[in-house]
Amino acid sequence: MLAIRLPTKIEKRLASLAKKTGRTKTFYAREAILEHIDDQEDLYLAERRLANLEAGRSSAIPLDEALRQRGLL
Repeated sequence: MLAIRLPTKIEKRLASLAKKTGRTKTFYAREAILEHIDDQEDLYLAERRLANLEAGRSSAIPLDEALRQRGLL
């Protein structure tokens, strides 16, 4: 179970969309989460990797080296 608070303007837009289409607000909230969760996970991972790189806890290699290591170049 998930309960979320939305800004009033977004709540009204969501309610209007649901009413116009005959679907529930929950349907659209679920669809939005499913559509964007992969991107959010990727962003979190990228931010964590960048923080580790900047803190010296990891290192980077040039793209051509990474491709060679994987047999792609």
